[in-house]
Amino acid sequence: MKIKAQPSGGSREKIFQCIPVGAGVAIGTIYRHDSRAVIQVRERRIPVTKVRTEQHRVLEAAAEAVGRIGTLQTQARRMTGPAGEELGYILEAYQQMLGGSRLVRGVQKRIAEERINAEAAVMKEIGLMAEAFAAMSDPYLAARMADIREVGRRLVESLGKEVEGDFDNLPAHAVIVADELTPADTALLDPRRVSGLVTILGGVESHTAIVARSLGLPAVVAAADLLDDADNGLTIIVDGGAGIVIVDPVAATLARYRRKRAGFAKSQQSLKKLRAVPAVTRDGCRIGLQANIELPADVDAALAAGAEGVGLFRSEFMFMNRDDLPGEEEQFAEICKVVKQMNGRPVTIRTLDVGADKLGDVFGMKPGPNPALGLRAIRFSLSRRKLMLIQLSAILRASAFGPVRILLPMVCIVDEVREVRRMMNRLIAQLKRRRVKIADPPPPLGIMIEIPGAALAADALAAESDFFAIGTNDLTQYTLAIDRSDDQVAYLYNPLHPAVLRLIQFSAEAGLAAGIPVSVCGEMAGDDRMTPILLGFGITELSMSPNSLPRVKKRILALSLAAISGRVRRITTESDPIQVQAILDDLCQPG
Repeated sequence: MKIKAQPSGGSREKIFQCIPVGAGVAIGTIYRHDSRAVIQVRERRIPVTKVRTEQHRVLEAAAEAVGRIGTLQTQARRMTGPAGEELGYILEAYQQMLGGSRLVRGVQKRIAEERINAEAAVMKEIGLMAEAFAAMSDPYLAARMADIREVGRRLVESLGKEVEGDFDNLPAHAVIVADELTPADTALLDPRRVSGLVTILGGVESHTAIVARSLGLPAVVAAADLLDDADNGLTIIVDGGAGIVIVDPVAATLARYRRKRAGFAKSQQSLKKLRAVPAVTRDGCRIGLQANIELPADVDAALAAGAEGVGLFRSEFMFMNRDDLPGEEEQFAEICKVVKQMNGRPVTIRTLDVGADKLGDVFGMKPGPNPALGLRAIRFSLSRRKLMLIQLSAILRASAFGPVRILLPMVCIVDEVREVRRMMNRLIAQLKRRRVKIADPPPPLGIMIEIPGAALAADALAAESDFFAIGTNDLTQYTLAIDRSDDQVAYLYNPLHPAVLRLIQFSAEAGLAAGIPVSVCGEMAGDDRMTPILLGFGITELSMSPNSLPRVKKRILALSLAAISGRVRRITTESDPIQVQAILDDLCQPG
């Protein structure tokens, strides 16, 4: 929303109200990036003698594009938390689409039948596939149209067509302004060169928002009215805390925001001083703050932020970018790296969370009609028991080197927990007979609460579990039937929806009544505005991206649980979003 335009001495300062998603102030130069630009290629007829040459060019280009995406995956590993996980899965899908897939075969067939050059054949095939995906009634599959086009773009680029937009020639202190950022785009972002992000589309839990928070960049989304005024080279201010964007600011505005930026930088430095300070509320309640990590290399960032442990170690990285499956020894070695580096701090390892839409090819899986509701996570692991036994055995062996917990994703029914526990007990007996060292007592077995059915049955699940970890990202999506990556409905994604809050509250109360630890490990845990609510529900463990940990700790130190408990109960009874926000603002006041 444009607020005003203020002419002053040749400057046409324009102010826009957007949705804030990345705290901080950026002052820089606009760099417009069009991720949706249509690639223009010239169609040429080729003689029959050149058909095989063009087909071979396609194979070579696909191999080169796969290599480039592999490089992007390496760069993407610097991102921790949901950003790295989501990006890894999507780039993996890109590689699969280029590796001898229907796309490559379709292009080769079109070259032979229509006798046209490879570039034109790629664009025709991409157009056909995109139309088919767009026509699907399933919103998730229809949204994959953008992924299809991105793969086609990379294939044409490898064929020799120059494609702009890879951030090679950024101005100093660039602020990226784009309709949206693709996963491949975000893998190329270097926070040392990029000062901030502005996207026309997206919501508070869009891919751009998650990436901005992961990289610590000031960012806003839903800047729908800004493109007409955002010319390359103009000065721009992004206030990622207030959701304000100012284009072509006047001198007084620049001076004001430079002071605000300096103040924010000073506060960030003060946060670093909290690294060794225990997270204790004003009335003496101790809160455990842990980190979510993707890779063993992420441990350094977790420790630097003062994490007291790893609350969520995603194990999928061991299965990515390969045609075979990791054996027990490889998994044991990778898990041990983290356990040893944490030096006595607890490490919670989530078992494999994949489905046909995530690394499906390496497991020989075929996509179901709705991947989000299909054979994935614990359902998949229990359908491949040998795979599950190998992973459990590796974790149990690693437990001899430090405190470990085992976390099961997407649990829905009690029988799933019971069956895994039976498998664990048999493995423990076998390992003891072989005189293999494991922890005594064995690692606790917990579950993710990320399905509404699991939250509503939390009392029964608590009787079979050693701990709960509430995954607020999926819990919100499944409760509200919202795909947060779908820009058409992303505005409806709201973890403050009364239904979501009640499910979190019910899960927390069920766990606490059963005497088991309850943590939150979704994006909500890393949003310091949400901290009072979670603590008010009785949750005393939070796990988040290392970047978020200092801000959350600062919020905890300013809170009194006794002062906020009554107001937290009120928030679950409200249905008016304005009133909910008012109570939330009140909760965030020190006291």
